Amino acid sequence: ARRAKAGGSTVKEQLLFFSCSLKCTMEHVGERDGCLVPDQRYCVERRVYNQGALQGRLHKKEKAPRPLGQKIAQSCRCSSKKAKSVLTSFLPIFKWLPKYPVKEYLPGDVVSGISSGVMQLPQGLAYALLAALPPVYGLYSSFYPVFLYTFFGTSRHISIGTFAVISLMIGGVVVREAPDEMFDITDTNSTNATDPENFRARDDLRVKVAVAVTLLSGLIQLFLGFLRFGFVAIYLTEPLVRGFTTAAAVHVFTSQLKYLLGIKTKRFSGPLSCLYSVIAVFANITKTNVAALVVGLICMALLLSGKEINDRFKKKLPVPIPMEIIVVVIGTGVSSGMDLSKTYGVDIVGNIPKGLRPPEVPDIHLIPSVFVDAVAIAIVGFSMTISMAKIFALKHGYTVDGNQELIALGICNSVGSFFQTFTVTCSMSRTLVQESTGGKTQIAGTLASLLVLLVIVAIGYLFEPLPQAVLAAIVMVNLKGMFKQFADIFHFWRTSKIELAIWIVAFLASVFLGLDYGLLTAVGFALVTIIYRTQRPQYRILGQIEGTDIYCDVEEYEEVKECPGIKIFQANSSLYFANSDLYISALKKKTGVDACAILAARKKAQKRRVTELKQLNKHEKKTALKMTTDDAENGMKQEVPKDELSINGKFSATEATTQNSSPDELEHFMKPGMNTHTIVLDFSPVNFIDSVGVKTLKSIIKEYEDIGISVFISGCNGSVMDNLVRLQFFEKPTHRALLFPSIHDAVLTSQLKVLSESQTPADLNSCMPELQEQN
Repeated sequence: ARRAKAGGSTVKEQLLFFSCSLKCTMEHVGERDGCLVPDQRYCVERRVYNQGALQGRLHKKEKAPRPLGQKIAQSCRCSSKKAKSVLTSFLPIFKWLPKYPVKEYLPGDVVSGISSGVMQLPQGLAYALLAALPPVYGLYSSFYPVFLYTFFGTSRHISIGTFAVISLMIGGVVVREAPDEMFDITDTNSTNATDPENFRARDDLRVKVAVAVTLLSGLIQLFLGFLRFGFVAIYLTEPLVRGFTTAAAVHVFTSQLKYLLGIKTKRFSGPLSCLYSVIAVFANITKTNVAALVVGLICMALLLSGKEINDRFKKKLPVPIPMEIIVVVIGTGVSSGMDLSKTYGVDIVGNIPKGLRPPEVPDIHLIPSVFVDAVAIAIVGFSMTISMAKIFALKHGYTVDGNQELIALGICNSVGSFFQTFTVTCSMSRTLVQESTGGKTQIAGTLASLLVLLVIVAIGYLFEPLPQAVLAAIVMVNLKGMFKQFADIFHFWRTSKIELAIWIVAFLASVFLGLDYGLLTAVGFALVTIIYRTQRPQYRILGQIEGTDIYCDVEEYEEVKECPGIKIFQANSSLYFANSDLYISALKKKTGVDACAILAARKKAQKRRVTELKQLNKHEKKTALKMTTDDAENGMKQEVPKDELSINGKFSATEATTQNSSPDELEHFMKPGMNTHTIVLDFSPVNFIDSVGVKTLKSIIKEYEDIGISVFISGCNGSVMDNLVRLQFFEKPTHRALLFPSIHDAVLTSQLKVLSESQTPADLNSCMPELQEQN
């Protein structure tokens, strides 16, 4: 209901008060019995505001700007509290370690650390093979970075270390920069053997390349972290990451086929490398080492059965069965006992140096050639880490700092590169094991790294007889979760076609173009979809739910009715240069009023009218002259009134056509039966407007005013208002009166304006009750 306070004042001075009633019925059903909550209502009584009147009642808080020197001095000022805050933010271990509850957390961390450490050992060896490096470097990468993350990381549950996707990306760079052909290493399936010195020289160069990539990616992560660029991961959307990692799983699987089959082929990198790898494997399929294949298949069967048991009985098992380390131990024992390397020609891990290597400065001359790859690896590694960290932080009720995670990863990679490690990130499989076995803090990761250290300094040489087919089986089985992501296709098909397109583009581009170019292509396509969504928004005409101030889409709900003579237009996007033309086209189409066409029709009708009047006057003069001449010949002079001339002959028909031409022209541009006097542009979904959008808005207002239709704007938020002020939208004072805080304010103002223009103040007062009932 709406009430107007009148009496002794003019219409313009009347204060209109309205009360909007919303009837809500809420039903709450309990487990045993249900109860019906009584009807709830709210009633608000206020005047109808436009934006100018509302701003007149509001007073902005005064914010005194601080001089630049004062800001610098404030930031440089040091106190004990600030120093402690900086220290704990850079070294989070000082924040949680003093409060560490030993009796409550330590048992779970010990079990979890041993479990994840046992997984680190075989995966480190296997993923080093995937990175085209000697296996021992996988062990180094499983120790130094994991230990460092304890001090700098903010996530309590993720397991840092080697990961298949990053290892594969490292391997692609390594093989490109140090190919076999550079060292005269060819296909060794034949009886001819290559000089072992060539293999050592190749491996040394590949290690240098991998270390340079690791250093550069770590520095990039550090740089982004210090600049507070932790938000860059948001551009790697979930469909993009899942499509990318699924493609990476395909690359990993194809790269491990040759190790599983025991054949030697060239390792490919770059576009179509996955296809070339498959072709090379099938071209040498007849040279399969049966012993290596049997060992690999048996290990795969054991690993799959172990994972199935762990998944099915995870609630009953105190800790997951460490099938990977069991398979490694069995495979090493069988290979050593049966001497598979010499007897059957099975490729084994080979030399694993005992102890840690001294630190060494990476070769910075390689940095320019691997810069682009390092950027891609840095961003992908961070996105993997932060996504898993956020999942477990949300599950266990704490927060992670994206910027500090960038710094932590940057330190792990850059410092680790001096100890010959390759790039690390969060491992999904180990993280799940670490969390499920009771891990509470980063102490679990520290214990896992110490277990790896024990292997490096004491018993690493025992794994030298381990067949490479066993490591290939471990890698392939760990891809099971990634291959399950193919089910995303059906999920996104049901939920979002655009996200499905992102997934497919990320997958296909990464499979055929390689992981580096595939990632760039996928990110570019994801940004294009954002532009597409802003250029293809949904346009609606809103109507009122009777008796409320709620406005919804008239095409969607039967109860929603349009306000007579008022068109409420809404677009669910911002108004800027890329969609301003589309906005105008949609406005004309939805409202059914084409202001430009109507103006053109009027001008055309007026021009035709002027032309016909000229022809009429010319014809009148000729007729009058002729009649005067005839009368002169007859000796008499007679005047013929113009009114009679217009009634006879062609003049009346022409005049009638002219008078009726304007409605005929306009009928084509306005829907039948439409009598629109106001258009309300709902700006509540608009986040920003640029200079082109402001010009578009001004042209819309002017064009519709020229044909007698008022244009109101409602629901502008603070940032949009700031844009309008800055872009001089209000240089014309009357424009401020066109803005309203809500749709309902605009509708009520329009209805009152029509009443005030059509009736006297006395008639207006008598019509107010009727208007109150309608709204």
